Amino acid sequence: MGLRSVPLPPPISKTPHLSLLADNCNSMRQLKQVHAQMIVSARILDTFAASRLLSFCALSEAGDIGYAIRIFENTQVPNGFLWNTLIRGHASGSDPCEAVLLYVKMRRLGVVPGKHTFPFLLKACSRIFSLGLCKQVHTQVVKSGLDLDLHVVNGLVRAYSVSSSLGDARLLFAESPDRNLSIWTTMICGYTQNFCSNEALVLFDQMVVEGFEPNSVTLASVLSACAQSGCLELGERIHAFIKERGIEVGVILSTALLHMYAKNGAISAAQDLFDGMCEKNVATWNAMICGLASHGHAEEALSLFWKLEKEKVVPNDITFVGVLSACCHAGLIDIGHEIFLSMKKVYGIEPKIEHYGCMVDLLGKGGKLTEAEKLIKEMLWKPDMVILSALLAACNIHGNTEVAERVVKEIIVLEPHNQGVYVVLSNMYAEAGQWEDVLKLRKVMKEGSIKKTPGWSLVDGDATVYKYPSQETHLADGHLEKEK
Repeated sequence: MGLRSVPLPPPISKTPHLSLLADNCNSMRQLKQVHAQMIVSARILDTFAASRLLSFCALSEAGDIGYAIRIFENTQVPNGFLWNTLIRGHASGSDPCEAVLLYVKMRRLGVVPGKHTFPFLLKACSRIFSLGLCKQVHTQVVKSGLDLDLHVVNGLVRAYSVSSSLGDARLLFAESPDRNLSIWTTMICGYTQNFCSNEALVLFDQMVVEGFEPNSVTLASVLSACAQSGCLELGERIHAFIKERGIEVGVILSTALLHMYAKNGAISAAQDLFDGMCEKNVATWNAMICGLASHGHAEEALSLFWKLEKEKVVPNDITFVGVLSACCHAGLIDIGHEIFLSMKKVYGIEPKIEHYGCMVDLLGKGGKLTEAEKLIKEMLWKPDMVILSALLAACNIHGNTEVAERVVKEIIVLEPHNQGVYVVLSNMYAEAGQWEDVLKLRKVMKEGSIKKTPGWSLVDGDATVYKYPSQETHLADGHLEKEK
């Protein structure tokens, strides 16, 4: 066959404006019109043009990941940018596992990942919460020679942190030769998200000493650590620092400040912040409602919830935990029950075990022990220690040994060596004059060699929380252990 017989590819139209049109689309309808023009003009054969279509479909809020996949599959030789864009789209989408599967397909086809591939892939790992997967990707990073790239290391630290592998995260952070503010912030966030507030605060101090200026994201994480550890003084200093430096206080940072004050019992300071905020999201409302509820301001918490409804703010599951807790503190059984039912009926929110726990506590404190026990049986989950302990405490208050006996049996299934529940039940028998039952129970305890669980006390000092054993544990006096 001669050279002249070889069919030539169709000419590529010199209309670069189509790519610009793809970048400026606002809807899939517009995108499809541009796509059609690209097909007609053969512009679609240009990988750059195809990449603009795929970027809109995979990354924009108005996009369609399914359509992005079809564009990708119809591209003859997708380049690294197309692979990375689709991985990124899946990593942020409803099924991040698809990002991992796409990466596997990419490697099988011999496409070499670059420094932009792994941050997107690691974002998917962070959303999957799989430590094993994190380690496999980490191996791929090392093989690719990108284990010192700051963006990749940052992604690894975040992925390990959300997978509760702080040891691996800290190790990566400490071998990292050139730390930037992003990596410091990610490590501080990791500690805070895993409730290691002391470590987060120590690392923040170290960061400041080394000359790094915190940004709003860093400060929001540190304020969360202050809320966890009860460090109101440090939280106030950070607030003063924000004012002194003129740092822009957006809704995230202002909500973190509000949460810190509310969690530490500075309700008036939290209320002043809340009232002065120009922009609020549901997390802001939750922080204020939960803060009021946890510190006994039940009526104010309920009023704020009703105000939220009037302002058409859509509550979430955390909102209802706060409101139901407020009802529990105030003993408002009917209102609490009505709000509990409204979760699914009005807002389409399926109650979680925390909401059932609030209702069990509310019913139990109100003496409605049979109703509380029935509610537990209606749950989709097996009751945990929190719910069973709340019901047992209510049985103790109201002297109901019949229900208490059934609750103790369930607790012992979960914690066979829990001596506290036997002590509670024994005391209830004694108060009810059921001395035979007291003797039987003490015999069971003796034969089972059940021992008292060691007690611990907490001491807060120098922005660090310490715990030490109470005298009942018979450990050496003065032994201190830093809370991990």
